[in-house]
Amino acid sequence: MNPLVVRSAIVASLGGLIFGFDTAVISGTTDALKEVFHLSNSGLGFTVAIALIGTIVGALCAGKLTDMFGRKKMLLAIGILYVLGALGTALTSDHTIFMICRFLGGVGVGAASVCAPSTPPR
Repeated sequence: MNPLVVRSAIVASLGGLIFGFDTAVISGTTDALKEVFHLSNSGLGFTVAIALIGTIVGALCAGKLTDMFGRKKMLLAIGILYVLGALGTALTSDHTIFMICRFLGGVGVGAASVCAPSTPPR
């Protein structure tokens, strides 16, 4: 089996794994989010949905950015967005920062869904 094919498959599957993981994790934290940030039902809904909005933005922008900067640089930037999103949501006690970090993580997920499975240049 070609090592490039294996690496590409691993990178592509990690993008889907992270998207599913985020969706599963946030569903288990809704009661705590509501309590910690004193959210109404609509505020909680938007807090959960902001990552999906980021996913849409990331998916819409990733193709053009990958063409401009290359797949490898984009995957590095996506990894940075994942780390910023994860650390930011884990370490903040401010709801606005939490939302921004969830959005950034969502942008990373959306960009990964476009960039990761794309065929690498030969």
